[in-house]
Amino acid sequence: MELGRFPRAAIVLVASLLSVVAAAQQQPSSTGLDIPSEVQFVSRQDPGVRKATAIVNGEVITESDIDQRLALIIASQRIELPPEEVQRFRAQVLRNLIDETLQIQAATQQEITVEDREVDTYYNQFSRNFSQSPQTFSAYLRSIGSSDRSMKRQIRGELAWARLQRRQIEPFVTVGEDEVRTILTQLNASRGTAEYRVAEIFVSATPETSAEAQANAARIVQQIRAGASFAAYARQFSEASTAATGGDLGWVRAEQLPPELSVLVRQMPVGAISEPIPLPGGFSIVALVDSRQILVADPRDAVLSLMQLSIALPAGTPPAQAQARAQRLSEATQAMGGCGRAAETATSVGAELISNDQVRIRDLPPQLQHALLQLSIGQATSAFGSPERISVLVLCGRDDPQTATGPTEEQLSERLMQERVNRRAQRYLRDLRRDAVVDYR
Repeated sequence: MELGRFPRAAIVLVASLLSVVAAAQQQPSSTGLDIPSEVQFVSRQDPGVRKATAIVNGEVITESDIDQRLALIIASQRIELPPEEVQRFRAQVLRNLIDETLQIQAATQQEITVEDREVDTYYNQFSRNFSQSPQTFSAYLRSIGSSDRSMKRQIRGELAWARLQRRQIEPFVTVGEDEVRTILTQLNASRGTAEYRVAEIFVSATPETSAEAQANAARIVQQIRAGASFAAYARQFSEASTAATGGDLGWVRAEQLPPELSVLVRQMPVGAISEPIPLPGGFSIVALVDSRQILVADPRDAVLSLMQLSIALPAGTPPAQAQARAQRLSEATQAMGGCGRAAETATSVGAELISNDQVRIRDLPPQLQHALLQLSIGQATSAFGSPERISVLVLCGRDDPQTATGPTEEQLSERLMQERVNRRAQRYLRDLRRDAVVDYR
């Protein structure tokens, strides 16, 4: 679980806005102040007041901490939460902050330190990824209701937890050479059978909290299907050890999964998101990222040379006009006779032309994968896009995969080691929660 290399804070850095602002109301009464006989509190505290929400083994988590972390999540997902959802998300964010605090405390107890300069290095890298300086990036975070302090704390938590695992867990996890060779033999015997790339979000539940947990999981599914990032939600809300890798389980065979999930992934189309699935201890949300046949060359591993012709549509373009421009673009590319006339065609229809000769089919959205697999050299897809931009892809070349190779002994050993470290880390965090003294305020 290479958390030190890929902190989950890297996922929560795009744009949106959330701030909770309320002011207390006071009115005069017969005692000099107008106070009604029946008082109803209708406002929340000033968000600038850092009231303690929880004290974890003596360390305070404030309302401001929750507000700023929640703002990061809202910003990254570009979603608008209805008022009734905000409090539920705040509760989940508080649970995340408690876990993060426990992880940092556990690392400190083992005399594991994360230097400020290391945190700053990651933070500066994030700002460069967004073509900003650290100063302008900090200003952006403040503009969305978050702060550089909140992000740096999350980075520190990831680095500390990763180092703790390397010291306290990894030395006690072993993978035998004979075990690896046995699995490789089984893989070769399974040549041609299906294998699935699966991601998960796990929400724990007890019999008493089952209904609430299922409802929370259903809301997560709804947000992801509306366009939110599965990986980002897994990092923030999943209670499985795979949360740090965006929920990614890697490539697995169906029989390696729990029976409830084994049946499901065999029936799911690539790209689908499941409803919450009841499992012992909670509910699992599954995404089928990809599928393939073991040790068999897959046409979707072909590398394509593509040209893309795109037309930007002004804001407010009527649907009929957009449809007409899309139709004209499709007709022009279908009739242009191959990539040699792409530049001329782009000029004639007012399109932007870009090309890339290293596009793997598997890396494209599922709908485009299917369309491109049906094309011959020189043919174009139908127009696709959004109200702001329409495009077509023209196939200029294709290098098909010749052979398929399985994992090496080293790769398989590393994967097995990672899976076992993840399971131990999950148990370790459960123990930290069990032994913690958490005072909710």
